[in-house]
Amino acid sequence: MDIRMAAAHLLVILLWGSAFAGIRHGLEGYSPEHLSFLRLLVGSLALFCYAVISKMKLPEIKDWPVIFLFGFLGFAVYQTALNFGEQTVSAGAASLLVSTSPVFIGLLGKMFNQERTGKWYWSGALISMAGIVLISFGAGGGFELGIGVLLILIASLSESLYFVFQKNYLEKYGALPFTAYTIWAATIFMGFFAPGIGSQIAEAPLGATISAIYLGLFPTVVAYFAIAFITAQSGASEAASSLYLTPAASFIIAWIWLGEVPAIITLAGGVITLIGVSLTYLKGRSEMAGSSLEIKG
Repeated sequence: MDIRMAAAHLLVILLWGSAFAGIRHGLEGYSPEHLSFLRLLVGSLALFCYAVISKMKLPEIKDWPVIFLFGFLGFAVYQTALNFGEQTVSAGAASLLVSTSPVFIGLLGKMFNQERTGKWYWSGALISMAGIVLISFGAGGGFELGIGVLLILIASLSESLYFVFQKNYLEKYGALPFTAYTIWAATIFMGFFAPGIGSQIAEAPLGATISAIYLGLFPTVVAYFAIAFITAQSGASEAASSLYLTPAASFIIAWIWLGEVPAIITLAGGVITLIGVSLTYLKGRSEMAGSSLEIKG
């Protein structure tokens, strides 16, 4: 691995790992839906500038309904559900819950693409569920927390739907243009929450606004450029391999940024969850490895 590849991997791990702490910080000044809208708006503007410079073509009109659906699932629902979930779930625990997406991806592949799921997949799924239970207990337990965990799992499922069905469109348009299309579509959906954003910006602490801008520029845009570079150089499996370190980076960044110290039971649940997720890959399916680029926050 040359220095450029190593730097790209490190950039993805740090940016996507930092997103969960950034969300917690942004929520100190913004409602979950306004934070999602502002993040997507910033990302959309940055991608619009890139589109103009690179002379990016618009997608075919016949694909617009599908692109809007992907934008709704992959960004609008994902980010908003994650934001609501992180009101009661720590940044580190949220990153671990999101990392269960490969389990959902395997199940969706079996349901819609008739992909085979063997003993390794089902063993990994059961182990991951046990880890999720421990993470829930470690974060404090109780009904309110249960809702937070459920919302983050819904976010993970929504993101999994996005990754399972996007393959043909990635091949048609390319990773960066397709990502731009879906983020623009998601921003239009989240524009429903635009009323009141001005007053929230005026009233929010400066740090929360900076976090929202950071989320829109770096985890939402820059990380995807790094992923695109890795994929172009070495393939999707290589791009996916280092993302197992994202939850670890999330815990460290949340500790430094927010002062969040994870409970021992949360760490134990995280280890068990990641072991379970890893087992789903032992089937040796390159499709699943390529679809695992979802641990992003």
